[in-house]
Amino acid sequence: MAMNRSELVAAVAAKTENSQVAVNAVLDAVFEVFVDQVSKGEKVSIPGWLAVERTDRAARTGRNPQTGEPIEIAAGHSVKLTAGSKLKAAVAKK
Repeated sequence: MAMNRSELVAAVAAKTENSQVAVNAVLDAVFEVFVDQVSKGEKVSIPGWLAVERTDRAARTGRNPQTGEPIEIAAGHSVKLTAGSKLKAAVAKK
């Protein structure tokens, strides 16, 4: 079972004794900072927990799955999330 955003906001609000509105605003701000920095090519790192960075993908030749014809796929960017040591240790315990 996965936790959705509203469940995450409610859980953080309960743990921190803040309102859900305040927690939601902080979460929005965190994601905005991630977007701003990663789109510039900067890495965002929260030591022990996670790192988010932009990666580059080279242009390549692919195949159309319906026709089998070769197609050129343009170079692009992707996002890489890396789990930190504290997160990995917490998952390993369970």
